[in-house]
This record gives sequence, structure tokens and C-alpha cells, in this order.
Amino acid sequence: MRTHIAIIGGGIGGLCLAHGLRKAGMDVTVFERDRTPQDRLQGYRVHIDPDGARALHDCLPPRLWRTFLETTGRGGQDFGFLTEQLGRLLVLKTPLAADPADDHHSVSRITLRDILLSELGDVVHFGSAFERYERDGEGTRLFFEDGTSATADIVVAADGGNSRVRRQYLPHARRVDTGITTVAGRFPLTARTRKLIDARLSEGPNTILPPRGMGLFTAPHDLGDTGETTSLMDDTGSYILWAFGAARRRFPSGLADLSGERLQRTVVGLIHSWHPDLKKLVELSHPDTVSLLPIRTSIPIEPWEPTTITLLGDAIHSMTPMRGIGANTALRDARLLCQALTAGGDPVAAIGGYERRMREYGFAAVRDSLQAAEQFVGENAVARLGFKTFLRTAQRVPSLRAKAFG
Repeated sequence: MRTHIAIIGGGIGGLCLAHGLRKAGMDVTVFERDRTPQDRLQGYRVHIDPDGARALHDCLPPRLWRTFLETTGRGGQDFGFLTEQLGRLLVLKTPLAADPADDHHSVSRITLRDILLSELGDVVHFGSAFERYERDGEGTRLFFEDGTSATADIVVAADGGNSRVRRQYLPHARRVDTGITTVAGRFPLTARTRKLIDARLSEGPNTILPPRGMGLFTAPHDLGDTGETTSLMDDTGSYILWAFGAARRRFPSGLADLSGERLQRTVVGLIHSWHPDLKKLVELSHPDTVSLLPIRTSIPIEPWEPTTITLLGDAIHSMTPMRGIGANTALRDARLLCQALTAGGDPVAAIGGYERRMREYGFAAVRDSLQAAEQFVGENAVARLGFKTFLRTAQRVPSLRAKAFG
């Protein structure tokens, strides 16, 4: 009898796993709470690092891997640390890898989800909002909000930071608010607008470091076109993603109720003394692309006994976006779990092996990204000045740069 694997959640990690399992001839079903593929359109770009790229390469059918490569942005990946006046502190060179599966890529979340949903029409069940499960000697019965149910031999929770599976399976695993808030938007990147800003802003991702208390991240998604992107739902044009972050107390009250235009004006007010080109990034973004992103993080927990239920991605190690590794860690999970489940042998032992490795790198990523978030909005002006001095020194001393950043 074939083992049936149920994946709860059709996000990046869950769909990548589904492709890998199906490619290996496994029986898999994805239960997704959204009613249609168009219900969750998130227009910001996502950075795919070599871990994520290798997972997509190994799990996707070759045709979809080629489609992914054809739709990625062509902007550079050299990473810059800049002052709020656009002074160069350090620019880290990122050479192109010989194999695209070992390289960095920029892709629209909408485009990536479309690719991941391709060829899974008979696998993904939309409108299946998971409610709870019951386990017995013959497997696990899954219950959904619409009154339907299903059974599975193995259940994979890929249902995000608010995972209902995790809430039932590991009720002591907590996800907390960091007290940090970000506002993000998209500056349209066209032949006209490129001339309005410093070239460094369109050449690669950057972290902007003012004296203290806040920060700005920018990253180009450059498709090489000249069309203008004016909607959060439009992923057909080039743009620069910007994300401004600070402790919540630096923002006005009632932030969650503000429109995109009001959020935009709020950020402009907070960076009023910064370089004019940085203010243009915010001011010239369409208000429809501006949104509020509260920052939450998981609390790492002690190991648990493996069973036929397991978790991947944000469902177990939700992290801040400050290092851009959340999606990549979920993809890494998907590849590792796929390898474990398709290797043969006892499934519980396979899941246990996966979970041991996943906890190690996943919770390390949680800790590293939280530290990066706290540094991003750090209020200690002396510490911020010391970090800037270190970056300037690393720019001048290659051996220090190599040791610190690899």
C-alpha cells in the first residue's frame, strides 16, 4: 500500500515539497486554505539564495526550473552598506556562480507561486482550511472548516507562522511580536526613474544605516524593461523594493489603520533629513504598493519525539525578514524532507533525522535574523558608530572583509 502524504499549506515550502515528492512517485495532496490561486497575491520580490535555488532545482520538474530562471530579475547581487546620506561604508562583491542552482536570484512572489502551482492541478485542494487532526492506529484524520475530512499516513505542516497544526502538535512552541515595525513599498524602475536616483540603489541590495534607531533596506527587482509598476498586484515591471524599519514607539499610534498613502507620508517624515534620493524612493512609490509589515519571530524550543507529523518553514521556525532567509530556509526544509521521505525505510526515523538537522539550521536562522533585526533598529548610537567604523575598515582591508563576510 502506498504511503499518502498530506501537506497543510500551499506556500513556497509546501509546494516545493509537493513537487519533489511527486517527482519521486510519491502520493501527495496539498490542502490550501485559499479558495483560489489568486487569493494570496503578494507582490514584493523574494531573494532566492543558493540553498533555495538548489532546492528548487532538485524538486521542480526541469521545465519549471527553466521557467523560474527565465523569470528572475537581472539586477546585481553585490550587497551595499550605506549611510543615510548614501556614503559607501562597504560593498560586498557577489560573483556569479557557474551553476544557476548555486547562485542568487530575485523573483516576484506572485511569479514564483504561479510556477510552483504549475502541474499540480490534481494535487492542490483549494478552499481546505485546516481545523484539527485526530490520530489513531491507522493514520491521521484531518478535519477542515467546511466539514470535510481526509486521512493521511504522514502530515506535513507548511501552514505558515500562524500554523494550526503546530498549535495542536507543539502547543508550547510560541511566536512573538518583536516590537519592530516595517513599512515597505515599491519604487518603479523605468528608463526615466533610473536617472532620478543614485546608481547604487539599482545595482544591488543595500542596508541604509542612519546614526541610530531605524534602518532602510532596498533591493532591485530588475526585469530589464521600461514598463511602470503601479500596483502591489502587478509583477510585470521592474522596481526597487524598500523597507523602512524602526521600533514601534517611533511610529504614530493607530498605524495599522493607516492607508498606504498615510504610511508613505509617515516614512517620509521619519527620514526627512536623509539623502534626497532615498526620500524619492518612498515619495515616488505608488501608495497602493505601500504596506505595513509587523515583525514577529519564533522562540526556539527543545527537541521533540518524532512521529508521522512534522513541520517545515514558518510553521516551526518563523523568523524576521532582516536577513532575507525565511523563504530559503523553508525551501531548504522542503528539499531535506523530500530526500528523507523518498529514501525508503521507516518514515518516523526518516522524519526524526530531518527534524534534527532542520532544528539546527532553522533555529540558528531564527536567532541570527532576530539579532539582525535588533541591530537594524538599534538605539545605541555608539554601537552603530562602531559598526560603521568596522564596515569602513573591512572595505579597505580585504583579509578582514573575507574573514567577516566569507
